[in-house]
Amino acid sequence: MSASTRSKVLELYRKLLREGKQLSDYNFRFYAQRRVRDAFKENKSVSDPQTIEKLIQKSQTNLEILKRQVLVEKLYGKGKLVIER
Repeated sequence: MSASTRSKVLELYRKLLREGKQLSDYNFRFYAQRRVRDAFKENKSVSDPQTIEKLIQKSQTNLEILKRQVLVEKLYGKGKLVIER
């Protein structure tokens, strides 16, 4: 993996984790963070440039979905769960 691809992947990883932390629902928040970590660990040994590019595109799509979900939760969110109080 080239240095520019590596930095792009790490930046995308950080963005996904940061966006996941903004989810207001406890269960969704921890699911999103766990799913991001597991997906990146699962694909860390991929070395084919075309596959890496496809995975980057998929992650960027997932980042946009996560951003929309955070926005919807902010607009129509409910209160905190008992666990969070």
